Amino acid sequence: MRYLPKSPAERKEMLAEIGAASIDDLFASIPAEYRLDRDLAVPRQQAESEIVQYFRAAGDKNSTGVASFLGAGAYRHYRPVIIDSLVQRGEFLTSYTPYQAELAQGTLQAIFEFQTMIAELTGMDVANASMYDGSTGAAEAVMMAVRVTGRHKAVVASTVHPEYREVLATYARHQGLPAEIVGYDDKNGRIDLAALEAAVSAETAAVLVQSPNFFGVIEDIPAIAEIAHARGALLVVSIAEAVSLGIVRPPLEADIVAMEAQSFGVALSYGGPFCGVIAAKEQYLRQMPGRLAGQTVDAAGNRGFVLTLATREQHIRREKATSNICTNQALVALMATIFMAVYGKEGMKELAEHNLAKADYAAKTLGSLPAAKLRFAGAPRFHEFVLETDEAPATWSLRLLDNRIVGGIELSRWYPELANCTLWCATEVITREQIDAAARVLAAQTVAKSWNGLAL
Repeated sequence: MRYLPKSPAERKEMLAEIGAASIDDLFASIPAEYRLDRDLAVPRQQAESEIVQYFRAAGDKNSTGVASFLGAGAYRHYRPVIIDSLVQRGEFLTSYTPYQAELAQGTLQAIFEFQTMIAELTGMDVANASMYDGSTGAAEAVMMAVRVTGRHKAVVASTVHPEYREVLATYARHQGLPAEIVGYDDKNGRIDLAALEAAVSAETAAVLVQSPNFFGVIEDIPAIAEIAHARGALLVVSIAEAVSLGIVRPPLEADIVAMEAQSFGVALSYGGPFCGVIAAKEQYLRQMPGRLAGQTVDAAGNRGFVLTLATREQHIRREKATSNICTNQALVALMATIFMAVYGKEGMKELAEHNLAKADYAAKTLGSLPAAKLRFAGAPRFHEFVLETDEAPATWSLRLLDNRIVGGIELSRWYPELANCTLWCATEVITREQIDAAARVLAAQTVAKSWNGLAL
């Protein structure tokens, strides 16, 4: 939207209309020490052509062609160009919350299709389209389990994304909901089943795990479900990488699935927006936060769509609301819907296989270096893996940056016991050449050390 300045005559007319003699009269209620009595310290006015030239020059400073091995809950995947072509249509881009079904059939149908695809992918009965992201989705799923069971304790795997756990801690702080953290098996990176069994009790409302977990390792969901259900707790499975469902068995034993669908066509735009979703078994439908679009027929028998469930505080009494943080995520849900429709069932499988192959090659290539080794190699994983190096990550990461490569994320910030360990991710957009280049840079210091160690 362009800025349209007002002329002095227009300003005078506006002041006269409201009964103010001057701008100073208009702002007289503001103490003088808080009023700006000088012009703003901004550059001189510029023509439109000059402004465009300025921003183009600023854009040229951005780095391009950089290989990034970052993942950890935010993943780079190819976005089909058709996504932006469709979501930028006015009827979608400018659509607000669909309160009036008769005016929002297209939006409601898009939400319905999204819910249907997500339910099929996760193996759940119902799914919503109203969570901000995967972290709030996981926390809301735990709160949902508390309402269902009437219990007030959670058991959380330490391999759940650390930032997801922080969000849950914020929720739990004022809910009287203690959350016990259960560690992982140092050999395979999975949750320690013996410790989990000891932690779950008759007071546990939910067991929260992530699969693939923060280390990229696929958890044994059937075994975890057996432990949780034996004590009457609900199993909540968080999925931070939706693409994994193209090849990884869905968590059918879960009661609630909280997922981040950003990988389905939502761009990594400096931290947002993301696309959270909760899916669950049908018997827990009434306790789901957010909105649920449903299919019906009108008086003439024509197919139509409505809001079947809307348990936000703006729809019902505040004390009855299941959440006050969920929102209308229709636009990003539409992106994900188009993505899933473009790829289809077979395409999703091929995409996941491509990611799996890239990560396997990267793990074997980097893990075979003399000064590096693969951690948790004994467990199945998707497209992320943990690499332990002889050098501190802060040292070799600078060498990688000099070669236009962003390496893995350092894990010791969350897991002090994993010193010199980094989490690497290789999706389909990473090339074999980039993986080989990263290996050469990491190996360079090893060669240098070998020469330095020779007796001359």
